[in-house]
Amino acid sequence: MLEAIGLTADQERVYRVVLTMYRARPAELADRVGLGMDAVAGVLSSLHDLGLLSRTGRSEYMPVPPDAAFGPLLLRGQEALEAARGSVHELVDTYRVGARRRDSARLVEVITGAAAIRQQVMNMQLGARSDLRWFCRSGHVAMPSEDNAEEFEALARGVSYRVLYETALVEEPGMIENIERGVRHGEIARATSTLPIRLMIADSAVALCPLVQHTANGDEPTAALVHDSSLLAALIALFEAYWERGSPLRFDGAPVGPLAGDERQLLSLLVAGVTDKAIATQLRVSQRTVQRRIYELMRRTGADTRIQLGWEASRLGWLDGLPHAVRT
Repeated sequence: MLEAIGLTADQERVYRVVLTMYRARPAELADRVGLGMDAVAGVLSSLHDLGLLSRTGRSEYMPVPPDAAFGPLLLRGQEALEAARGSVHELVDTYRVGARRRDSARLVEVITGAAAIRQQVMNMQLGARSDLRWFCRSGHVAMPSEDNAEEFEALARGVSYRVLYETALVEEPGMIENIERGVRHGEIARATSTLPIRLMIADSAVALCPLVQHTANGDEPTAALVHDSSLLAALIALFEAYWERGSPLRFDGAPVGPLAGDERQLLSLLVAGVTDKAIATQLRVSQRTVQRRIYELMRRTGADTRIQLGWEASRLGWLDGLPHAVRT
């Protein structure tokens, strides 16, 4: 059972017997576990070196409390597992590169089923080394955004996330709070009115693009895994084109120029096309209060319409954090 953290069968057997005896001599253990004295002495010495047993002056061995003794072993085991997982990803990449050279059909793999697509999403995040780019549309194929715990693990190890959200998704219940959580952990978020496809790109090396969300006869969803090719380059270009037109979503609460933190948040949601009702829910105020604050921002910028307010806010650098004085 403990082989997963590096113990041999003999080491585990001797350790368990010592636990029951609490204080044991090599001769006593040899009788109980059915090993010779030399073998038992070697096992006891190795358990002592691992920090699982302590030794008294009378050549007796006592168990170290398991919760304290196995902590370092479990940590080393976890680190070894993560290293092995990274090595497996590298081996898979090497295999796919070689396979694609021999068979152009492998440039695009078709993945079928919500579970398989979800696993691929997780694998791409776990294997990402530098950056991930997403198109997030309303609804979901394999995994709701709020279930994506892998994002926070990747952000913590320095992987950058650029996520472009469709406005309809931003307005779904609880979604603004979910986006805010991601932004506070380092995600760079923007919003746009509509997106052409769902898309995930990892390290500019592979893209995942759902093909069919559902069919009339209830078949499983399918997705395309696109490897290094002209098609992947086109998907990257598509992402960058939409990203440039997206509106930044700000939740940092930091004032910019004359804007207070909550005004900046309100403005970012307004420019993204989020409804007054959804903004009011996020800011925990009434719709009338939201409309009053928008009118005040229009007055301060000299804007006659909300569209003009968005243009003025962009010109003044209120959404990207750049002061007006340094903008051209």
